[in-house]
Amino acid sequence: MPPADEVDRIVQAWTRERPDLDFAPLQVLSRVSRLARHLDRERRAAFEASGLEPGEFDVLSALRRAGSPYQLRPAGLLQQTLVSSGTMTYRIDRLAERGLVERRTDPHDGRGILVVMTDRGRERVDGAIRLLLDAEATLLDGLPAGDQERLAGLLRTLSLDFD
Repeated sequence: MPPADEVDRIVQAWTRERPDLDFAPLQVLSRVSRLARHLDRERRAAFEASGLEPGEFDVLSALRRAGSPYQLRPAGLLQQTLVSSGTMTYRIDRLAERGLVERRTDPHDGRGILVVMTDRGRERVDGAIRLLLDAEATLLDGLPAGDQERLAGLLRTLSLDFD
């Protein structure tokens, strides 16, 4: 059995204080929550090293994943990033001010706008994803590849109801 972690100590204390309750969900979800905090710190560090805020990375990575010519309508960006239209407008404005994206008129709909990533934006997001993957690989170093695949599958199953 692996050594006890902080979640084990928390569950043990709650079980002692409230033996009438089932604390099994904490065994999984408290660990997920704690790992998410570690991941968030690593992600912020990777983005900061690339000169990006997390929300800016989200927009640039959606554009990068779209493939050349690295453009999407704002509605497509909203769908991928799950933020409000006001938040998206703010992010696009900031990225445009920094020369990482441009707004262009949609050639298929003169009233529509496309958000297009610039070469500078592509360089920035490519650097950030490289740093992010290195940091995330380090977080998973203690878990063999087969266990990582099993965990990914279990988390996928759990998250399907939320997506």
